[in-house]
This record gives sequence, C-alpha cells and structure tokens, in this order.
Amino acid sequence: MPSADDLLALSATELSRRIASRDVSCREVMQASLARIEALNPRFNAIVSLREPAQSLAEADARDAELARGERRGWMHGFPLAVKDLSHAAGLPTSMGSPLSPRSPARTDSLHVARARAAGAVVIGKTNTPEFGLGSHTYNPVFGITRNAYAPERSAGGSSGGAAVALALGMLPVADGSDMMGSLRNPAAFNNVIGMRPSRGRVPGDPEQELFFQQLGSEGPMARTVEDTARLLAVQSGFDARVPLSSPHAIHPSSSPDTLQLDGDGKGLRIGWLGSIWPDLPLAPGIRELGEKALDTFRAIGCEVEPCTLDVPREHNWSAWLRLRQLLVGGKLGAYLSDAKLFAQLKPEAQWEIEQSRHLDAASLYQASLYRSNVYRAFVKLFERFDFVVAPTAQVFPFDAELHWPAEVNGVKSDTYHRWMEIVTPFTLAGLPTLNVRAGFGEGGLPMGLQLAGPIHADLDVLRLGHAYDQACGWAAHRPSVLG
Repeated sequence: MPSADDLLALSATELSRRIASRDVSCREVMQASLARIEALNPRFNAIVSLREPAQSLAEADARDAELARGERRGWMHGFPLAVKDLSHAAGLPTSMGSPLSPRSPARTDSLHVARARAAGAVVIGKTNTPEFGLGSHTYNPVFGITRNAYAPERSAGGSSGGAAVALALGMLPVADGSDMMGSLRNPAAFNNVIGMRPSRGRVPGDPEQELFFQQLGSEGPMARTVEDTARLLAVQSGFDARVPLSSPHAIHPSSSPDTLQLDGDGKGLRIGWLGSIWPDLPLAPGIRELGEKALDTFRAIGCEVEPCTLDVPREHNWSAWLRLRQLLVGGKLGAYLSDAKLFAQLKPEAQWEIEQSRHLDAASLYQASLYRSNVYRAFVKLFERFDFVVAPTAQVFPFDAELHWPAEVNGVKSDTYHRWMEIVTPFTLAGLPTLNVRAGFGEGGLPMGLQLAGPIHADLDVLRLGHAYDQACGWAAHRPSVLG
C-alpha cells in the first residue's frame, strides 16, 4: 500500500487502474485528498465550497462497495473531483465568484459534470475562479485570491486558477475547467500542469444557456499529464442533441477512456513556430527565449520546426475579439445594468464589458464575424505547410497576486484589462484544439507554457504530439517546493 503522498503523486491513469484492480480503495484516495486539502488549501485557496468530509467519505465507501460487487462506473470511479465554480454541481452553490449569485445549492449538474459523475467521480467541492470568470487572474470578493502553486505571492492565472493549483498541489487527480480567453491554458502554464481547450463543440456547453451565438467559450480538461488530460476529455466530450453546435466527431474510435493510446513520436511532423504571432505583440523578457529553447525538445523527438507568421492583421483579430466577447458577456450580464445598486457591485471589468456591449450594432458584429473568419482562414493556410503550430501561452510570467491585472507588458501599457492575454485569442477565434504543454521555468523559478495547436477536430493528434513532447521535456518532475 503506497503512502498518502505516493498515492497523490500517481497519474490519474495509474490511479484509475489501481482503484479498478482494488490495489487501493476509493476511501484511501479520498482520505489522502482531503488531508492534502486540509494541509495546503488555507495557504493557496484553490478549493472552495468544500463538502463535509464525512459526506465525501461516505460516497467513496459506496464506490468501494460497487467495486466489491464487480461494478465499475467508469474511468473516474472513486476520483475526488472539485468543479470549477462557474459550472453547476448538484447540492453545491454556484457562486461564480460574485456576491450577486444565489447561495442556494444547484439542483442539477452541468453536462460535463454529469458525465464525470456517471464515470464514477465523487464531487467534493468547487474550484475558485474570478468573478464571472472575467480576467486571467483568480480572485473575487466571495472567496479571495487563489495563489500560485510554485510562488504563493504570485497569480495562479485564471479563470481556471483554482483547478490548476489543486492539480499542481496533488489535491485532485484531474480537474475540469473552461476557456474563453485562455482560461484552461493560462493557469496551466502558470502552475506547470496541462490544460486543453478542445475543438469548438467537442465538449457540449450548457443546454440551458443561449445555444447559437456562444462559440467562444468551451469546457475542457486539465491534469498533470497529457495522457490524463486525454482521458478526461474522452469523458467530457460527445454530441448532445440539446446542444446543436456540439461536435458529432469522436476523439477516438472507442468511447472508453481506458482504451486511449497516445504512443508515438514526432518523427517527420512539421511544426510552425509563431513566436509572438505578430511582431509588435509584447512579451515579457525571457518568454520567447524559453519557448525557443523548448523547440529543441520537439526537434529531439523528430519534429521539423521553422518560424512562421499568421497572415491576418493584429488589429483585425483584436477588433473581432473585443466585439464578440462584448456581445456574449454583455448579453449574459446586461440585466444588471437596469439596477444601479446591483451594477455598482460588479467588478469594474464586468461593468466595462456591459457598457461596451451597448454600443454594438449589427454591422459591427457582422464585420467582427468576417474578421474572425479571416483568422480561421489564416490558420487553414498555415496548416497547408505545417501539421501543428506553437506559440507561448501567455505574454507575462505569473505576476503579483495583489494586482488585478498587469498594467503593462515589457513597457507597453495595457489599454484593457485583458490585453496581456491577447496571444491566446486567435486560437479561440479559430476554434482550434489547443493544448498547453510545459515550457519550463524562467527567472525566479516561475513556470511558463506553450500553446500547441492543430487543425479543427485534430484533438487526438494534438494530444499525441503533446504526450511525446511532455515525456521528453522532463518538466513534469519539477514539483512545487511545498510538496518537498
């Protein structure tokens, strides 16, 4: 029987195998996770709305009883799971990091949460997020700041910051997240874990929300290994008739996560290095150099790498991004504008999005959609030459956790609260499968990642290359110092 620390250090894939073979019990896994949360969460604030331990342990016992009867629900049987606090988990409140959200428990699960439960997961709580998920830095007036697993005085990124920190600290084997502006990618990079924004529609959204215009945000998987990320994606993905734009394309011929195979190398694969994507997009010192050094690992596994550019004007990409995001955020939160008292309680960034959305008209939104179409076409053109493209995951290293957002990047002032994450926006606009892989550590020991992207629906190919790269780069062994 492994020690609690050894148990929490196992990959989710190995943990699932050991639970299935009854080498370890679901209760032992739950006890280890809850003990780690009790020890570290007061300092890092990754998990919020934690259930009573006795409730989670009772569910773990029920999972053990099922195994004793020869019943296994799925790949996540007995896994402790904390759900990002933008999604619903029945029996727990969905705060969205806002004091305006109702505190009553959700009655039903979000779709991807229901799929995780069906695969055997035990929901133990939620993971912290910025207010309404706005901004790539996890803090809010309800639960406070989530702190970086490698440098607690620094940002954990966001909006899936709580999920990334919980993974890095071994509190959870896998975690769900969501991504509009890098929210699965940026916190993964900031905490030296893996996060994937799947192809548009791969993981169906909320059947109860607006179904046709919402094409920027996506739920997706996070984990400590690419293999675990792929298996969680297999649990989350799949067409749902209630979500008409969800993808009918399977990521794997078999629907079972247990059968996923990612073995292979990069021999003969062509990779385009986008660098900062546009020459005038600022990067903090050291980020480009770290990325270029990481390219040597791609070469070592057989890839051919050469620089490339995305043939679309930066200002067109940003214009499309601003207007389409304002449409979606302003549409969702716009009702607060009619009540001055409620509106005043929103974070300034939410107020700005709502106010900006009131200036949109049909012509400007159509132009934004045309610009977005050109971003996609520019990637299609690149994929005629390259199998994959790579760029840094963020423009800055983890910054002071007490800041709301970086006021400048390498001397260039930020004109909006999210300009410092501009580098993720073309991948979102194009709806590409984009995987954050580890790039290493910069000055001061701060983590950074790379965005590895492939053509639409090539999720499994991206995961296969990411798996080969991650095994070769060796950065997974670099654990937070608090873990010893």
